[in-house]
Amino acid sequence: MNYRVTFIKAGCITTALICIFNFQMARAQVKDAGLWTSLAIEAKLVKKLSLNVSQEYRFNENVTELGTWISEAGLEYKLNKHVKASVNYRYTMKRQTNNLYSPRHRLFIDVKAEKKIKPFIFQFRTRFQQEYADIGRASDGGFAGYYSRNKFNLKFDLDRKWEPYFSIELFSPLHRDQPFVFDDIRYSAGFEFALSKHHKLDLYYMIQKEMNVNDPVTDFIGGIGYQFKL
Repeated sequence: MNYRVTFIKAGCITTALICIFNFQMARAQVKDAGLWTSLAIEAKLVKKLSLNVSQEYRFNENVTELGTWISEAGLEYKLNKHVKASVNYRYTMKRQTNNLYSPRHRLFIDVKAEKKIKPFIFQFRTRFQQEYADIGRASDGGFAGYYSRNKFNLKFDLDRKWEPYFSIELFSPLHRDQPFVFDDIRYSAGFEFALSKHHKLDLYYMIQKEMNVNDPVTDFIGGIGYQFKL
């Protein structure tokens, strides 16, 4: 396998995506720039079962304010060589237009599948989530909706310490009159760096766009994530 050629192809794809991203930014009706930072820790409890915890901070308004901070924990079980499933809880504080933060509670289930066909790694994740906001204060009991989310990821295994990847994620609200109609989409491109056996760094650029709404908001987000495996 000629990995140099593969790398050149990956670079061409990256350049094409950047051009598409810039074109989308020029067309967007409501635009914002953001920065997402995260720290994740994975601890193996027993064979095939792991505990995952993470903390994330999301800045918006052209990276001038903390829009959201997230604490998350979950248990992940390896079903076989290619499939994993997890149950997770997320606590979120989300900034409102009055500059106060609204607490949110989310439960979600993930199923992940992966297949390697060198030099490609194909990954798929499906998620079902339910969220509550302002429990005890909202007139509707705090229900904020439940979603189906599907993410497709293509990663390039170049036998190096870093791996480029591209992904797309679709959000489908299940609590509305017309379920399975997408209302949000994310495009991402980035690199994962294996700093060592236990340390990994993720650098990416994302476009997040609302769909099927008037005056859709488009966010242009730079991200950095650090993962540590115990």
